[in-house]
Parts: sequence; structure tokens; C-alpha cells
Amino acid sequence: MLRQRVITGACLAALTVWAVLGLPTAYLGVVFLLVVGAAAWEWGALLALGTGGRLMYLSLVLLLIGVAWWLREQPVLLWGLLLIGGGYWCYVVVWLKRYTARPGRRDPWSVWTAAGIPLLVNTWFALVFLHGAQQFGPGYVLFLLALVWLADSAAYFAGRRWGRHKLAPSISPGKTREGALGALLLALIFSLLGAWLLNFQPWPVFVLVSMGASVFSIIGDLFESMAKRQHGIKDSGSILPGHGGVLDRIDSLTAAAPMFLLGLLVLSL
Repeated sequence: MLRQRVITGACLAALTVWAVLGLPTAYLGVVFLLVVGAAAWEWGALLALGTGGRLMYLSLVLLLIGVAWWLREQPVLLWGLLLIGGGYWCYVVVWLKRYTARPGRRDPWSVWTAAGIPLLVNTWFALVFLHGAQQFGPGYVLFLLALVWLADSAAYFAGRRWGRHKLAPSISPGKTREGALGALLLALIFSLLGAWLLNFQPWPVFVLVSMGASVFSIIGDLFESMAKRQHGIKDSGSILPGHGGVLDRIDSLTAAAPMFLLGLLVLSL
């Protein structure tokens, strides 16, 4: 399983680096649209929707992505979308705490239906906006993706080697506090390197935002674990050998991407 996971991860990493650095923003947006569309399809399966229902859900997500992109140059609407995304993930922290206080609870179907929309729309928007924005660009997208993947890998290996204390046993029994600490330690080192490579000034701002995104990447991972636990499934899909579904692969990114963009814009004002 580990070998399969590593091979799949390496292939995905190579394709992603090529796409982020080699494609114009418009084409990369289409690539990310396919990824988010696959995740929306899996979210529809999570909701136990039939084929017709999943198509409607996918169409709604794609429509809202189109509207968000069309209105991106309107400052009020741009900040509104970003703040909605930030507020969403801050509420998720409360949601996770509420679940740990009452393990085994099942939130209503309507709540989960609504929850998938900002999760998916804001992920796509944050990545594509970062890629195309004059003050940021492809390097920032590549840094963010690497940050999330490195933190996820560090959490996995540190947890296996030193993990003793459970992070959130009622949500994801395999995750440990030692694993989370390993993820944040590697994220700190990589953030310092990223600030230097991207020549971001002041560099402490970049490190602070990156560390915040790393924390929320863990929250995003826990959130999808809670979603799967409430719906009684192990993986969101099986399209990626060793990794499960698309949602399983981008769960950390769904939280990290919007919070990273929001943090950069707010602290750069």
C-alpha cells in the first residue's frame, strides 16, 4: 500500500508541477475545474445522491465557480467571497469540536449538502486567483501545493514513528499530536525557504500565513474524515491507487488554499 501510494503521489506531483509552471492561468483553471468537478461528484456520492442528483450538484458547483470568476475584479465581491471562505473554515473548527463532544452524531443531509459548495468553490477560486494574480503567480501555487503535501507526509511518517497521543480519536483514530507537530515543524522550515525563494517581504508575514495555512490543512483533513465517518465510508472514491478518491487527496488543500490567499491579502494590506 505504501509503495502504491508513493508511486501515485510521485506521478501526481510531476503532472502538477508541469501544469502549474507550464500552463497559462486559463488552461490551468480548466485542469483544476476537472479536479474540483471530480471532487463534487464524490461529494454527491457522499450525500447518497443518484446519478441525476450528482449531475445537478456538479452543475451547481461549476456554475458558482463561473460566477465567482466572472465577478473576481469587483473588490467588494472578491473580499466577500474570501471572507465567506475564511468564516466557513473558522466555523468548521467549532463543528469539529462539537462532534468530538458528541461522537457518533449525524448532522442533517441539508447541512452536508450546503457544506460542500463553499468548500469546493473556494478551493478552485483560491488556486486560480493565486496563479493569475500579478502580485503572486505560479510560484505561489506551487509553494502552497508543496507545503500541503510535505506537511501531510510529515504528519504520516512522524505519526508512525513517534505517535503516542491521539489528535482527534473520535474523528480520525490514526492521527496523532506528534504527527501534527512533525507536520508543523517541516512546514516552518519550508515556509522560511519559500519566503526566500519567492523573495517575499516582509518574510515573517509569509511565514505566519504559511503556518496558518498548515494548521488549516490539518483541519481540512479532519473535516473530511468527519464527513466520511458520519456517512459510514472509508474513502471518497477509488480513482487514485493508494490514495482513494480525489477528495481524499485534496482534503487538506480545501482548507489551506482559501486561508493562504486570504492571509496573504489581509496581511499585505
